[in-house]
Amino acid sequence: MREPRIKVPPETGAAIYHCLSKAVGAEWLFDDPAKEVFRRWMWAVADFCGVEVLTYALLSNHFHILGLVPQKSEIADAELLRRFEVLHPGSGRQQSRRLKSIHAMLARNGPEAEGWRRQQRALMGDISQYMKLLKQGFSIRYNRTHGRLGTLWAERFKSELVELSGHAVETVAAYIDLNCVRAGLVSDPKDYRFCGYADAVAGNLRAQRGLASVTGIAGWAEVQAAYRQLLFGTAAAPRERAASIMPQELQKVIAADGHLPLAEVLRCRIRYLSDGAVLGGRAFVQQQLAAYRARTGRGGSGDLWPLPSFTDWGELAIRHRLRGSAFG
Repeated sequence: MREPRIKVPPETGAAIYHCLSKAVGAEWLFDDPAKEVFRRWMWAVADFCGVEVLTYALLSNHFHILGLVPQKSEIADAELLRRFEVLHPGSGRQQSRRLKSIHAMLARNGPEAEGWRRQQRALMGDISQYMKLLKQGFSIRYNRTHGRLGTLWAERFKSELVELSGHAVETVAAYIDLNCVRAGLVSDPKDYRFCGYADAVAGNLRAQRGLASVTGIAGWAEVQAAYRQLLFGTAAAPRERAASIMPQELQKVIAADGHLPLAEVLRCRIRYLSDGAVLGGRAFVQQQLAAYRARTGRGGSGDLWPLPSFTDWGELAIRHRLRGSAFG
């Protein structure tokens, strides 16, 4: 039986999740046109579900999304209709008749209208519903254009609950945007157009708002300078040694009780930032684990694990010690 995800009930407050999903067989299925389709669909589904994409990275065989799910609130009929059209775009007579039919149904305000409202709201304000709509909708589009049948995704998506503000969310955001650097595609993520940072640099206002939420700063120029500090350890250009470091190098540093700057460490694949189930300050992790145990009866009693001290993690901790290597 699959273990329930650690999530914040949307009725109680907002939450941030780092989500990761891989293509079946880890195959390199997604070329640039496919990534472009995915990106447009990602933004559309986020709009429908009410999820704010803080940043993201689309690679040839997997994707990362850092998404903010706000606290649930009442959604008026006009907004439900707007979101419905975002998820189900169309033109012509058939679309016009469908929308007129929904308008008339809502105007009658009978049981059918209430059922439709419940159906739409059930798909909103939940990271699992967002990921389901995103992956299923893209699979349909991809298989149709590539003459393909069958599943596109390898497994259930991974999700890690991230503390809302401060060091945790900034660290995870930078780690996601540096995917293209770790993959050796570019030395600066602004040059890789399928990540949140490049999208923001290119002028996408939604991507800029996402990184503003990450940094807690208003004004794109100030946001960009602060975010480059996270990415490179400087607010200016990338350093000469901007490529990824090998896991073996990092293991040597750890074995020698050495220390590396965080901007250097983020150039290695680190499972703490994707597989930890909960990531944040120790008080946050303990609070979320206690709430999870109360809801599910699972989780044990001592599942908090501080991150090792080979870099400046601050007070970051995860749910439990990872099985296998945490790097590479």
